[in-house]
Amino acid sequence: MSESNVARTASGTVVSNKMDKTITVLVERRVKHPLYGKYIKRSNKIHAHDPENQCQEGDKVTIQETRPIAKTKAWKLTSIDRKATVI
Repeated sequence: MSESNVARTASGTVVSNKMDKTITVLVERRVKHPLYGKYIKRSNKIHAHDPENQCQEGDKVTIQETRPIAKTKAWKLTSIDRKATVI
């Protein structure tokens, strides 16, 4: 059987856009505790490539895994699902 080369995707919230062409995305997932069965939030902060600097803090985005672009950056912005509300 041949393995498909489908890149992983993740959805999360932009928590920082202070770097040039880079955003930090907080990806939260819920996992079941192995002993107690309670669902717990687990989160990762991922650096993603944003070539046009179009994301703002609070945006809900979808990112896709790609080749390494920098030391800590191996994901790229796919789409902005919901823009943050400006108050």
